[in-house]
Amino acid sequence: MPTIITDSAAEDAVPTHDPSVAELIAARPSLRMHALDGLMFEGVRLDAIAQDLGTPCWVMGAGTVRARLRRLREAAAEAALPLGIHYAVKANDHLAVLSLLRAEGVGADVVSGGELARSTAVGFDPRQVVFSGVGKTPDELRAALGAGIGQINVESAEELDQLSALATTMGRAARVALRINPDVDAGTHAKITTGLADNKFGIAYADAPALFRRAASLPGIEPVGFAVHIGSQITEASPFRSAYRRMADLVRSVRADGLPVSVLDCGGGLGISYRDGPEGSPRTWFAAIRQELGDLDLRLMIEPGRWLVGPAGLLLASVLLVKRTAGAPFLVLDAAMNDLLRPSLYEAWHGIVPLSPRAALASRQPTNIVGPVCETGDSFATDRLLPPLAPGMRVAILDAGAYGAVMSSTYNARPLAAQAMLDGERWQTIRERQPVPALWAGETVPSWCAAP
Repeated sequence: MPTIITDSAAEDAVPTHDPSVAELIAARPSLRMHALDGLMFEGVRLDAIAQDLGTPCWVMGAGTVRARLRRLREAAAEAALPLGIHYAVKANDHLAVLSLLRAEGVGADVVSGGELARSTAVGFDPRQVVFSGVGKTPDELRAALGAGIGQINVESAEELDQLSALATTMGRAARVALRINPDVDAGTHAKITTGLADNKFGIAYADAPALFRRAASLPGIEPVGFAVHIGSQITEASPFRSAYRRMADLVRSVRADGLPVSVLDCGGGLGISYRDGPEGSPRTWFAAIRQELGDLDLRLMIEPGRWLVGPAGLLLASVLLVKRTAGAPFLVLDAAMNDLLRPSLYEAWHGIVPLSPRAALASRQPTNIVGPVCETGDSFATDRLLPPLAPGMRVAILDAGAYGAVMSSTYNARPLAAQAMLDGERWQTIRERQPVPALWAGETVPSWCAAP
């Protein structure tokens, strides 16, 4: 069992101390604290972005994404694994991020018709798109078939029957991988595990051989292999190895029945370090793939999301006020749970770093960091050791490039924050702050509700 969580209530590993500002920066190659310009991301002064766009605002680093993709590819080459990389669009579906990754030659893993449309809108080759997800609608399946995507990961016998009927009606053949639930505990937060028998995802392992045989007999279905994904934020190899070992046994069993299996989608889930410890290692992950699957003559693919884009994103925020109490003070930011939901949803830990070089050097004290939304759960950190910060000062919330902006809402009628992308020493706005009237632009009022 991986030891990535020591507090069962938290998504991320919980060590015995909070890393200092210096330790957080030192663990992130894209960050540095300039003595005069303050916190720099890649080659850009973050205060300059906050000044121009206001806060809260999101910042994505294109160079950081490229560097992490390069690390993945180098690790795959060292392991002699010809892996197909399909970016998990759900992690961050901004068109700029998708365009960047498409230009780097990766494919896409989508889980909705909207993500499929976004991916094709920026030019992903449909043949390099994989459609996953437990509840695809008939319209989404028709769109996938019509686009001619490379693979549909089917998650139930019921979905397989539905897809067969639709493909037959359309005169298409759907390339299908059966997503298998291997009943392997990834050791992650309950809300991000996907490979246990009581999770909603995938086909029961014991049912897989019979369903694969049935798929081979259905019209409009071309079964090519299997898919597996056991969860997110995994930083040790043992759960991967356990899952892949079971998948290898399944492939051998089905082949022994005379059925060809040519593809295995190894999923994603490699974790990052939200603190200052080691993150999930691509080399270790690929060694597990190599050890368990390398001799099966399969076309292998992976679906990284968080690992590629998580450390490439920041949320910039300003201090609204410091509320003094009998205990630790409340530092109220202008960012909130509607912007970054992960701390409220998963009790997730994110590093928080002042943009000011002077503030970063000050001694730390326990602080509660919260947002202005009218919910007790609108909290980024409790009793976090931070330097004292005054109203108007700015902070960066780290490692927010995955499941950050993409999960934002307009709760409390708060407009969606502006977004920027930087690349080296240049940056550009990639989404303007949502105007307040846009919050109700699509709403209509029935005549019987209108005032006389």
